[in-house]
Amino acid sequence: MTRIQPEDQEDAQETFEPLTAEQVRELRKHQPLLSVWRVVGVQAVLGLLLMVVVWLVSRQMAVVYSAGYGALAVIVPAALFARGLTSPVASVNAGAAVFGFFLWEMVKIGLTVAMLVVAPRLVNDLSWPALLAGLILAMKVYWVALGFRKVFYPVKPT
Repeated sequence: MTRIQPEDQEDAQETFEPLTAEQVRELRKHQPLLSVWRVVGVQAVLGLLLMVVVWLVSRQMAVVYSAGYGALAVIVPAALFARGLTSPVASVNAGAAVFGFFLWEMVKIGLTVAMLVVAPRLVNDLSWPALLAGLILAMKVYWVALGFRKVFYPVKPT
């Protein structure tokens, strides 16, 4: 394996220059921060829309409840995660923010698994395909939020 000697790195090093306040404002105008609460809201709206579509297709309330419960198995833990991340304790310092993120992510995963385990007891005549459809639809909102950030935060002309 070839090693790069320190004198060879002098030309390759770049200096880091922090952004000015104006550059940060311009960057945030073009790439606004994504709110976790908006993502949770969109998950809830899509969960409700899925329930309506399932009702129109199947006309069976057990299937509708299964799809709704699948979406809730993602929405409730995500709301708890969002609450944990937006609490004042999470923004004390960088270490607390990282610890809080991992802690609340573990809580979110654990609660989702727990909700799926108790689903057969809570939903009469549970339809696993409908539950999984609701679960997957609500989970895919994260990727949609990242891919279509302008839909979540339309840029207003100034």
